[in-house]
Amino acid sequence: MADSPAQFRGQARLPRFAAPLRYDLRLRPDLAACTFSGAAAVAVAVSAPTRFLVLNAAELDVDRASIRFQDLVPTDVTQFEEDEILVIGFDRELTIGEGVLAMDFTGTLNDQMRGFYRSKYVCNGESRNMAVTQFEAADARRCFPCWDEPAFKAKFKLTLEVPSDLIALSNMPVVKETVSGPIKTVYYEESPLMSTYLVAIVVGLFDYIESSTSEGTKVRVYTQVGKTNQGTFALDVGVKSLDLYKDYFATPYPLPKLDMIAIPDFAAGAMENYGLVTYRETALLYDELQSSASNKQQVAITVAHELAHQWFGNLVTMEWWTHLWLNEGFASWVSYLAVDSLFPEWNNWTQFLDETTSGLRLDALAESHPIEVEINHASEIDAIFDSISYDKGASVIRMLQSYLGAERFQKALASYIKKYAYSNAKTEDLWAVLEEESGEPVKDLMTTWTKQQGYPVIYAKLNGQYLELEQAQFLSDGSSGTGMWIVPITSCCGSYDAQKKFLLKEKTDKMHIKEFTASQSSDGDKNIWIKLNIDQTGFYRVKYDDELAAGLVNAIKAKKLSLMDKIGIVEDSYALSVARKQTLTSLLRLLNAYHDESDYTVLSHVTSVCLSISKISVDATPDLNNDIKKLLINLLLPAAIKLGWDRKDGESHLDVMLRSLLLIGLVRLGHNETINEGVRRFHIFFEDRKTSLLPPDTRKAAYLAVMRTVSMSNRSGYDALLKIYRETAEPQEKSRVLGSLSSSPDKDIVLEALNFMFTDEVRNQDSYYILGGISLEGRDVAWTWLKTNWDHVLKTWNSSSLISDFINSIVSPFTSEEKAAEVSEFFACRMKPSFQRALKQSLERVRISARWIESIRSEPSLGEAVQELLRGAA
Repeated sequence: MADSPAQFRGQARLPRFAAPLRYDLRLRPDLAACTFSGAAAVAVAVSAPTRFLVLNAAELDVDRASIRFQDLVPTDVTQFEEDEILVIGFDRELTIGEGVLAMDFTGTLNDQMRGFYRSKYVCNGESRNMAVTQFEAADARRCFPCWDEPAFKAKFKLTLEVPSDLIALSNMPVVKETVSGPIKTVYYEESPLMSTYLVAIVVGLFDYIESSTSEGTKVRVYTQVGKTNQGTFALDVGVKSLDLYKDYFATPYPLPKLDMIAIPDFAAGAMENYGLVTYRETALLYDELQSSASNKQQVAITVAHELAHQWFGNLVTMEWWTHLWLNEGFASWVSYLAVDSLFPEWNNWTQFLDETTSGLRLDALAESHPIEVEINHASEIDAIFDSISYDKGASVIRMLQSYLGAERFQKALASYIKKYAYSNAKTEDLWAVLEEESGEPVKDLMTTWTKQQGYPVIYAKLNGQYLELEQAQFLSDGSSGTGMWIVPITSCCGSYDAQKKFLLKEKTDKMHIKEFTASQSSDGDKNIWIKLNIDQTGFYRVKYDDELAAGLVNAIKAKKLSLMDKIGIVEDSYALSVARKQTLTSLLRLLNAYHDESDYTVLSHVTSVCLSISKISVDATPDLNNDIKKLLINLLLPAAIKLGWDRKDGESHLDVMLRSLLLIGLVRLGHNETINEGVRRFHIFFEDRKTSLLPPDTRKAAYLAVMRTVSMSNRSGYDALLKIYRETAEPQEKSRVLGSLSSSPDKDIVLEALNFMFTDEVRNQDSYYILGGISLEGRDVAWTWLKTNWDHVLKTWNSSSLISDFINSIVSPFTSEEKAAEVSEFFACRMKPSFQRALKQSLERVRISARWIESIRSEPSLGEAVQELLRGAA
C-alpha cells in the first residue's frame, strides 16, 4: 500500500516532495465544438526521495502516452477523479533537483462558469461563444494539470492558438503573434511568481478603451463591441485606485499592464486574476442613462476591491484557504478606503456598516464558522466565500485599525507587503508584523476574533457612579454561547469630546463615570447619555439597561449622535429583539425616535428593520399587521414626500439613493398612494422608454408596484415587464426586472416567474435576482417548486454559491418548527457538502423566527403601544 498510488488519496493537500517552478503552457480552444486541447511542460523541483509525482487534474483527458519526466516514461498513471489528483509513478526514485514534466491533454469548454468555460454573447446580431477562465478556488486543474494550491507559486509562460479574428488576453502582455490562415498563435511574456488560481485567459470579440497610471502602467477596459462608453467610469476608478494603492502599500503595481473585462456569464461579482480582472457586466459597466446611483457605487467598490487584491492576495498570497479572509476581508476593507478618497460625498465609511451588519447577522447563528476555517477537501473551499470571510473579516480589520490608529496601521501593512512579496503568508504573519510595528498585543487580541466563531454582546448598566460591563456570546436564538473575547471598548458620555478606550479582557469590568465625562453637564443629569462602541468600530453588540437606553432615545431625538451611532443603536435593538432579549414593543418605540431622520445611510438600516418587522408580524400578529404596517409607513413617509418621485437639480448622490430606497420600502409595506403612482408612471414609461418620469433610480420601485397589482386574471403588468426584459440589452435593467417578477401576491404568477429561470432567456448567473424577490405569499409554492425540480436545479446550478442561493432564498423565509422539520426531512437523503452549510444556516433562521413569533405573541402591551404610537403620529 505504502508504495501504491492510492496512498495519496483522501489528503487535504498535495505532498510536498516536488514543487513546480515554471509552467510552459500551450492551449488551443475550439469555440465551435466547445473543447480545448493543451500541452504542458513544467519545470519541477524534486526535493525529497520519491518515485511519484502527484498533481491536480479534474475533468481532463490526459494523454498517458505523452507523459515524460526528463527522459523517464512512467510505469503507472492513475487519475483519482473524486480526489482530483493525477498520480504519475516511475520505476525508480527521481533524482533530487530540477526536471521537466511534459504531457498533452484535452478538455471541455463547460457551461458551469468555472475552470475553462464558454460564455454566450451576441455580436452584430449573431450569437457566439467566448472562452473564459475562472480558477478560484480550485479550478485551474480543470484547464491544465497543475499543483493547484496557493502556496505552490510558479512562473507561467502561456501560448494560445485561437481564431485569427478574435482577441486573446492573458495575465501578461503579448510578446508576438504569428498568423497562419484562420488560426493565430499568441505568445505572452512570462509572469512573475504567482498562484495557479490567478492565471486567466479570455478569448472573444471585444472593444477597449485605455488610459495610464501616473507610473505609466497601461490600464484597459474591454467590453462587448460597441459598449466602450460604458467602461469609462470603471477605467477612471481603476487608474486612480492603482495610484492610491501604490502609495498606501508603498509598493509599485507589480505587473506591466492591467486589463479589466466584462463577461456576460459570470458566477461571482468579479475575479482579481493577476493583470486580467474579470467582472460580471453589472459590476464593471456604467451607463449614464441606464444605470442607477447604486449601480455606480457597486462598480466603484468592486473595481477598488479587485485592484486591492493585486497587492493583497496576488503579490502576497494566503498560504492556504484557511486564510482566505486575509484576501477578502482586507480587499473589502481597503476598497472603502479607496472609494472614500475618490468620492468623499458618498459617505462611504458610514455605508461600510452594511458590511458589518451582514457579518453580525450571519455570525449570530450557531451554524456560523470562525474566520479561520480548517479546510480538508477542495469541495469545502467554495462555501467559505461568505459574509464571514468578507464582511466580518473587513469589520475586524476596521476594528484593529481604529484601535491601533490609521498611521501605525498603514506603516505596518506596507512592511508586511514588502516582507512577503511574491510569496505566501498566514494570518499569524500579519499579526506578527503589526505587533512589531505597534508594540500592542495584536496577536492575543485578534486571535479571539479570528479563531473562534461568534462575537459578544456587552451588557451595560449604571450602578451609582459606576458603569458595569459584562460580556457574553451573542446568538440570535437567544441562548448564550461560551465564547470570551478581548474587546476594544470605546465609550463617551454626553459628548464626543472625551472618549475612553480600553480592552475588556475579563467577563466583567466597571469604570467610574468621571473617567469619560467631558465636563459634568450643567443642566443636571436628565440629558446625560452614554454610548459604547463609538461609530460601531467594534464587532460586537451592546445591550443597555432601561435608564441608559432611555438616555440614548433622547439623544437621538435631540440630534446629538453621529450617523454611525444612530445606525448601531437601531441594528443592535433589532438583533436583541429577534433574540428575545428585548421586546418588539420597545423596538417600535425606539424606531419612532427616527421619524424625522433624513440621512440615506441611517434610513437604509431603519427601512430594512421596518421590512423585517412587517414580515414577521404577518405570521406573528396577523390582526395587528395592518396597524404595524401603517406605523412603519408613517415613519418613512415624511422623508419620501420631501424627495418625491422626480430628481431635483443639484441634489446629492445620497438623496438619489434615498429616493429609490424609500419608494421601494413603501411599496413593499403596501402603501397604496406609492403603489398607484408607481403603476401610473410605469404605464407612461412602457409606452415611451425615454420618458423622464421613470429614470433608472426609481424603476425598481415602479416595477415592484406593478407586480403588487398583478394576478393570473390581471396579468398585463407581468407581461409588460417581460417585454421590457426582452427588449433591453442592459444587464442592470434586466436585473431590475428579474428582481421584481416573483414579488406578486399571486402564487401562480410566482410559479411562472420561477419557471422563467429554466428558460434560456435567463442566464444561470442571474437566477438569484428572481429567488431574492419571492413574495411572502409565494413561500409555499416556491418550496414545492424547489422539491419538484431539485435534481434539475442541482445539476444546473451545481457550484456552491449558486446552489446555496436557492436554499437560502426559499427556506429562510419560513417561520415554523413544522416547516423546518419538513425541509430537514426532504434533504435528509439529498445532502451534499456544497450546500450543507447554507441549509443548516437557513433551518436555524426558520427556528429563530418561530421562537421570536412565540415571544411577540406573549407581549402584553404590544397592541396598546402600536395604537398609542399611531395616535402620536397622527
